[in-house]
Amino acid sequence: MKSTSKFLTTSVIFFALTFSASPSRSQSVNSCLELARTDRNAANRIIGLGRAKNLARQAAEAANGGLNNYRAENSMHGTVNEIPCTDNGNGSWTFTFKGTAPGSTTPIVESVVTVDSQTFKVTVDRNTPLR
Repeated sequence: MKSTSKFLTTSVIFFALTFSASPSRSQSVNSCLELARTDRNAANRIIGLGRAKNLARQAAEAANGGLNNYRAENSMHGTVNEIPCTDNGNGSWTFTFKGTAPGSTTPIVESVVTVDSQTFKVTVDRNTPLR
């Protein structure tokens, strides 16, 4: 029992240190992370937010022809305190991010992807070429 308690304490400290909010990011990023932190099951919500971020990125990759044709912006590969996310207040998160052609730094597409935090159902709301 002591081992489990120690593990849980260590896990909570790890999440607090790893997923701390970054003051230089936009309000929408902090919105997802801050609301996840205030949930009774904060650790599970933060893990869920990371899973949702990965699902959103993968949906955009698929919608844009796979990794041979598309790379999501770096924020979609980092920790949850970096993601461009909005908490919709209805149990879903919306991620808005840009992508490039492999090897390029010029964005070619903006994707808006919503992920349900309970079912992890993914919906690509918009996938628009940039001009």
